[in-house]
Amino acid sequence: MNKKILLIFFIVLVIISSTTLVFADTGKDVYVIPIKGDIDNSTYQFVQRELNNALKSDPQAIIFEIDTYGGYIDQAEKIKNLIVKLDVPTISYVNTKAESAGVLLTISSDTIVMSSGSTIGSAEPIPNTEKTLSYWVEELRATAVAKDRDPELVASMADKSIKIDGVIDEGRLLNLNFRRAKELALADLLANSYGEILEELDIEYDEIIVSEIDFVTKIAKFIVNPYVLSLLLIIGFIAIVVEIFTMGFGGGATVAIISFALYFGSNFIVGNTGWTAMLLFIVGIVLLVIEAIVPGFGIPGIGGILSIVVSIVLASPDVQIAIYSIVIAFILSILVAYLFLKYGQKSPYFDKIVLNTKHEGDSGYSSTVNNIRYLDKEGVAITTLRPSGTVMVEDKRLDAVTEGQYIKKGEKIKIVKIEGSKIVVRKI
Repeated sequence: MNKKILLIFFIVLVIISSTTLVFADTGKDVYVIPIKGDIDNSTYQFVQRELNNALKSDPQAIIFEIDTYGGYIDQAEKIKNLIVKLDVPTISYVNTKAESAGVLLTISSDTIVMSSGSTIGSAEPIPNTEKTLSYWVEELRATAVAKDRDPELVASMADKSIKIDGVIDEGRLLNLNFRRAKELALADLLANSYGEILEELDIEYDEIIVSEIDFVTKIAKFIVNPYVLSLLLIIGFIAIVVEIFTMGFGGGATVAIISFALYFGSNFIVGNTGWTAMLLFIVGIVLLVIEAIVPGFGIPGIGGILSIVVSIVLASPDVQIAIYSIVIAFILSILVAYLFLKYGQKSPYFDKIVLNTKHEGDSGYSSTVNNIRYLDKEGVAITTLRPSGTVMVEDKRLDAVTEGQYIKKGEKIKIVKIEGSKIVVRKI
């Protein structure tokens, strides 16, 4: 009897579970994917990821909420390709603005909806070369035709030479507010909420699921703004110069590490670069360290500079902006170095190329200095020697160099060689 009860209970439980699963997965959810801020590689990756998640549930419709001043044309085209290939109803909801590359994304959907106060247009490419403009205008036209929209109306948002009677004069870019866009049949509907959109379009749904951009990606998108990236490069290079002119590992090195970590890390997160650029940058730093240890300036120094420059260009979302940023950073770094040489604390590296001794007879200047009496004497390093610095021997401060090794401040040393005014020391 107990077995029969258990069997009946098990059958009822299976039926209830199956029913629950059926009702829970109706396939009538509507997904909202926001496209906000600059259109870049991170935007493409986000849209692609969210589309893959949405399509697993067989959505009733997908709304692309657009609020952007534009961005990179190539990334906008990649997102457009994702949208036009969808087999589910797609809706572009212009919430505030769809400027520049945002126009292409807006016209890629089956339905265009604009909110009160929203605008669309001003899609002229930058740089506006003949080749870029021709390609971009035809891309807009082709997408408009594919979605049964007026191709000339859309093209006039990017090409000033297009004139449409009663709409736009030659020499101006078309930009439409929400009411004008509806009058010209570019917008299919005016609405101010997801629910209003779905009600007007008579789309039944169980739930509206809105995608959210994670916090790390938001921060990374802010940092990969060209102006922020340029600022990070400038700060990083100047911090390196400051570190060179100061003893030990201090604030300059810390700021430089943080600046370059943010530069490469943010570009890595948003997908602008991979491990190659970061490894190339590390190799460049290692080569410069080797150059700092070895006297003179040779292959390691040149190779280090080239590696760093190439890595920065590879990591940047825009090669032209990266080159401009590097040039500005180098110029400012040279200026800072000049100020340090003239007014700031001197580094042992620069003592080799800057003559600080003044020939003043009143000061007892002698053309030769006899330091032979310090040979085999022991003392202590009062600055870091890498490889040059200052030591204290018999209460006398002496400029010295090592045989190539690195000696920290405070370590005991021994003078092992005297060559004219050159004093060579070794760590005890």
